[in-house]
Parts: sequence; C-alpha cells; structure tokens
Amino acid sequence: MALRSLYLPLFGALTTIVLLLLLRAGQRLWTPAHTVRSDLEQGQLAHALVQIGQVLGLFLISGAVVAGSAQGESLAWDALWIAAHGLLAMVLLEVFGNLGVRVLLRSRLHAEVERENVAAGLAAGAHYLATGILLSKSVSGSDLGSLGVSLVFFVLAQLTLHVFVLLFRTLTVYDDAEEILGENLAAAFGYAGVTVALSVIIGHAVEGTFVDWGTSLRGYGLALLFALALYPVRQLFVQTLLLGARFSFRGGRLDQGIAVERNLGMGVMEAVSYLAAAFLVTRLG
Repeated sequence: MALRSLYLPLFGALTTIVLLLLLRAGQRLWTPAHTVRSDLEQGQLAHALVQIGQVLGLFLISGAVVAGSAQGESLAWDALWIAAHGLLAMVLLEVFGNLGVRVLLRSRLHAEVERENVAAGLAAGAHYLATGILLSKSVSGSDLGSLGVSLVFFVLAQLTLHVFVLLFRTLTVYDDAEEILGENLAAAFGYAGVTVALSVIIGHAVEGTFVDWGTSLRGYGLALLFALALYPVRQLFVQTLLLGARFSFRGGRLDQGIAVERNLGMGVMEAVSYLAAAFLVTRLG
C-alpha cells in the first residue's frame, strides 16, 4: 500500500520520543551526575554542549531510520526494523562518538569537560553530531542484508572521518588538541566546524542504493573528492579573501589569530565557512 500522509511523521515522532527516553534512562543508570536535565538546569555549558551533540544526533537518526526502514506493507514489520535500526544506531552513536573524542582529542578531553572547559565540550559535542550525521546516512533498511551493508559503510565512514580530520589538522601550525585542552574556544570552533563539515561530505558519499561492493566503493571514493574543497576554504577564502592576508599553503594569519590572539570571530568564521562549503558541494554533487 502507499504510505499514508501521516504514517511516516507519526512513526518519526514516536521513534524520536522513544530514543530520547532511552537516552535519559541510560544517563540515569550510567552517568547519574550528568543527565540532560541536570546539565542544563545547573548551567554546565561544557556538558550541555556534549548533550546537545547527542540529542541532535538522535533526531537525525530517528528521521533516517524511519524514512529508510518503513515500507508501508506491514505496521508490525516496519516497527520491528525501525526499532532494530534505531536501537543499533543509538548504541553506535554513544560508542563511536566517545571513541572519536578519545582518538582525535586524547583521553584528557573528558576530564576537561568535567572541569567545565567549554572548548572541550564544543569539540566533543561536534564529534557526537558528526557521528549522528554519518549514522543517519548509513544505517537503514528492512532486512538483515541491508543491516550488514549499513554497518560496513558506517565503519568505513567513521575511519574516513578520522583520517580526514587528522589530515586537516596538519594545515595548522598549532596543535588543535592542545589548544582545545587549553580552553581556546576559537580553535574549538574551527575544529568543530571542519569535523561536522567533513561528516556532511562523507555522509553524502555513503548515501545511495547499494548495487555491488565494487560499484559502491568506487562511487564512495569519487564522492570523497568533494572533501578537497575544504582546503581552499581555509587558506584562500577565509585567510586571503576575507581577512585580506597573504596566501600561504599552511599556517598564516588565521593561525596567528586563532592560536595566539584567540580571536573568537575568526574561529566562528572558519567553522561557518567549512559548513557552507560542505552544503554547497553536496548540493551540487
């Protein structure tokens, strides 16, 4: 049967509510000192930014699994696969979001969030959001075969994100991790922007109907070429065209403004430029 006009929205709303309730229950069990409610009510901004990344990730996941798993043939069958993919994606969000933070920003980051380092909270929240974006593009389907393919491409996307983030960190003459751990909010904005922007591009590369492994992997690799567009965004558009500084292949005026002057406006401009470029190239691609 054709999907009725309210079928998907209702399923989406119900899935989102269930996932948010599960998030609250899990936090009460494993991290009772830091739940969404307690962090927001107590004004703990660093923890709140991490919570925001998780919640945004869950919203993206709920919409994606409903759109990708609901076939409209059977209510029970749709509910089964939406629940399976939703629960799996939620677990993956928590596991890989936490792992990404530890791998890319060192294990000290959690201690920094605990002492209310807002820069650390922003970077960690961005990783959870990036993981949610990748999950929303890869985890869906209505059978075990599609579930297996989804898991493979999600893990591949995660590895790609980590590699690309590390590569982009070489553009700066300063150490992003040390700056963020040192409460440099400008550096955290730049780092968060490139992380989320890369997840948008990589998620776009993951999207599409699976044909066979060879065809799908070739398409994935070609789509990743769009990530190269982020390089001139930093060094040419922001540093040279917007700041009016001399062009340099690495480092330059932008690094000076962020690492030495801790210029928040420069950090935000860098982050927004990354995101704008990611949306532009994925729209055109």
